[in-house]
Amino acid sequence: MQECAELRVPLDYREPYGQQITLSLNRIRGTVSRDGNHLGTLLVNPGGPGGEGLSLARYVAAKLPKEVAARFDIVGFAPRGVAPSQPAMSCVDPARFYAPPRPDNVPKNDAEERVLVGRAKQYAEGCGNRWAWFLPYLTTENSARDMDAVRAALGEEKISYLGYSYGTYLGAVYATLFPQRVRRLVLDSVVDPAGVWYQANIAQDRSFDRRHRDFLAWVAEHNDVYKLGTTQATVSFAWYSMRSRLRDRPAGGVVGPSELDDVFSNGAYSDRLWPYLGSAFSAYVRNGDSSVLVKLFRTVAEIDEEEENSYAVYLGVECRDAAWPRSWDRWRADTRKEHAEAPFMAWPNAVYNAPCAFWPEKGGTPVKVGTSHLPPVLLIQAERDAATPYAGALRMRSLFPTSRLLVSHGGNHGVSLAGNACVDRQLSAYLRDAVLSPQRRGTRGADATCPGEPEPRATLMKVTEGGQGTASHTSAKRR
Repeated sequence: MQECAELRVPLDYREPYGQQITLSLNRIRGTVSRDGNHLGTLLVNPGGPGGEGLSLARYVAAKLPKEVAARFDIVGFAPRGVAPSQPAMSCVDPARFYAPPRPDNVPKNDAEERVLVGRAKQYAEGCGNRWAWFLPYLTTENSARDMDAVRAALGEEKISYLGYSYGTYLGAVYATLFPQRVRRLVLDSVVDPAGVWYQANIAQDRSFDRRHRDFLAWVAEHNDVYKLGTTQATVSFAWYSMRSRLRDRPAGGVVGPSELDDVFSNGAYSDRLWPYLGSAFSAYVRNGDSSVLVKLFRTVAEIDEEEENSYAVYLGVECRDAAWPRSWDRWRADTRKEHAEAPFMAWPNAVYNAPCAFWPEKGGTPVKVGTSHLPPVLLIQAERDAATPYAGALRMRSLFPTSRLLVSHGGNHGVSLAGNACVDRQLSAYLRDAVLSPQRRGTRGADATCPGEPEPRATLMKVTEGGQGTASHTSAKRR
């Protein structure tokens, strides 16, 4: 049974009795009594930044083995700025600002680039005009302090934590600031804390491009279904030709090249979406049928008020956490260099983060992550993860000497509780008994490995608007 609550926390922890904001919480109580084998609170976060954790708490409670879930009170929270916590950020009118088709994220000339830069400035100005009082305090460090306020309000001496994607960085900051408050710590799909945040986005360009090529190769392997070519190179030519064609003739008047990027970037997070992407791709290229592509966009990539709230918080946190280049010349030079090797994501990723070049609050100094004063820590990572590349997990492990790294030989983002039985067994053993694999720096630095999930079955899929989303339980954000 779900319980819901609100918690008032300081806007500025240097002024604990000053202005307050409100966090929304939920809790699914364990059934084991407190004087039995109850293990206290398991706090969860889905990533983003900008993902709300209330739905994740329900998901985790349902997906954990019953005997494990019974021993925890599983608690989710919407971090500061994220609805339904208050205030809930929004910087533009999503119906107008994101009205499709948007300008192509890959500019062909200086004039097109100026349009993209102008939109980034407009977004940053919108945030500054609406939220000047809030932006200075929208940081990962303050969210970690919010987590400790949740712990204290629950009357817990220690808490356990399960974080995905950006949630791994949030958990790492919490563990660094409050190591004595940690009982269990699981970081799944690990952010590189040394890349916060400009360099982390540069690193993503190559990993997203590689994962997109994995998808194109899969389509080629199943030419009997999709009929787009028998080699990755042939299918890649078809995909970029489709993207080019959509500049002049958006599918259904809606899906231009930027919307296409949004749709297909979801496939980098989870290959469960590949049959849907392959079907839309094939229908458009072979039959001139844009309806599947449009339905898929409406279902997995259209930006509404909830997504605008999430994006506003994403930028608010990342732009404030750390320094970003303030010269667009630097962004242009770096993006052109990456685009030459990784055309799928380089410009879209730069445009996505571009408001940070003009953000009204300058970036601060990130928490120096790392401590040896922790109980055993479990890190979980897919080898070919696009959003949080593998190197980040190795870096995080080096900063937490008590950690062990469990690697899945796959590419899906958000590995645990998503269908990988090998990973889930080890997660459950750790949560229940704090059992970890012995330290064994094996292939590519893993302490333990699991097979990846089988590739999805190739078939032509029908898409019903609102009926097919990303298969991952993590937030479909950059992290």
